[in-house]
Order: sequence, then structure tokens, then C-alpha cells
Amino acid sequence: MVKNLLAALRFLTIIPLGKTGDFTAHRMVAYFPAVGLILGLFLALIDTLLKPLFPLSIVSLIDVIFLAVVTGALHLDGLADTADGLFSHRSREEVLAIMKDSRVGTMGILALIFVLGIKWAGISCLHEHRACYLIIIPAYARGAFTIAIHRLNYIRPEGGTALEFFAEKRSISNLGWLLAPVALSLGLGFKGILFNCVFIGIMMLVTLYYKKKLGGITGDMLGALGEVTEAGLFLFAATGVS
Repeated sequence: MVKNLLAALRFLTIIPLGKTGDFTAHRMVAYFPAVGLILGLFLALIDTLLKPLFPLSIVSLIDVIFLAVVTGALHLDGLADTADGLFSHRSREEVLAIMKDSRVGTMGILALIFVLGIKWAGISCLHEHRACYLIIIPAYARGAFTIAIHRLNYIRPEGGTALEFFAEKRSISNLGWLLAPVALSLGLGFKGILFNCVFIGIMMLVTLYYKKKLGGITGDMLGALGEVTEAGLFLFAATGVS
């Protein structure tokens, strides 16, 4: 378990954890929500330490920067590539080719601005249960990876970085670590129930769109899913619903 968790941390973050070792991609999948919880704990700690020193808007900006830096902007890169491809209104093959291009187009830039802006605005408006949301939302976003890998097929025929995540038979037991942030969210009362409904809604909308548009998912699309989920949940958390 520890070996697979460390492998997942090495893959999803830039945290130095020694040599990479064997790339056991399919064994990491179940631990993605656990990685999110670890990132969330660091995020909440940084936020707590900085709040007495800076205005909340500045602290929230640092929170957004931390999430981008600690992941090596891997998911943001996927978001930009996915936006360029899916909103290009091209054929399936051309969309996949566009997403593989390292250059960022107009739609990719706009997607980055919108998602990062929503995250910053959402975190800036968090007051009640702020630390709890900062801990669980990164876990839900990484849990979205696990769910998508469980539900969708990998569609890049020539293979890619994410191919090995889909190599083994996918089991419902891989979703076990997602129960940890779900359990924490229920401590938020009625809003916690709505929070989980919003998460399910985002997952359904994005994965159904992926399936209808391309018939499955790629590594870039996984990254985009995580970023959209994270932004959407921070936005909901900032609402006055209670």
C-alpha cells in the first residue's frame, strides 16, 4: 500500500520522494484520492499560516499557485490541450492530434484563465468550514481521475502516458479511498450532501460529454476533468447555501 501511495504521489506531484522505481500505473489508481487528501492537508496548513499575515484574497491566490506548482502544472497542461482539441470543432482524429500538440491555442489560454479565476474567486469567498473544503476538494478532484478511469476507455490508439492506468481490469474497490473525503464532507451537514450531489453532477456531465464527443478519454482529458472538478467544487463551496 505504501509503495503504491508513494508511486501515486511521485506521479501526480513534484514532491521529492526518492527514485521513481517501477512504473506501476494501474496500482496507483486507487490512491489518487489519498494523494489529494495529502495535498489538501498541506494546502490547509499553508492557508492557516498565511491568513494572519496577508489579506484573504492574497492568501487565496497563494493557495491557487501552490496547487499549480505542487502538481507541476500537469493537470493545467491537460486542461489547455483538451480545450484546444475539444473546442476546435474538428474530426475525432484531428482533435486527438491537436491535444497532442505542445503548443497552446486561444481556447486553451481561455480555459486556463477561467478555471484559475474561478478557483481563486471560490477560495477567496470561503469562510465557514474553509479548512475542511481546502482539504477535501483536492481529494475529490483526484478521485475524479479514479472514477473516470473506472468508467471510460482509453482512446489514443498509439498509446500514451495514461495508457497503463487502463491496462488492468478495473475494480469498484479502486474507489475505496474516495470514501475518506466523502465521510469528511458529511460533517458539513446539508451542504455536505449537496456538495456530493454537485460532484456527481460534474462527473456525469464531463464524462458523458467526453463519451459523446470522442467515445472515451485520454491523459489530457483526465487532467482537464480534475481541474474542472476542483474549480466547480470551490465555486459551490463559496455559495451561501447551508
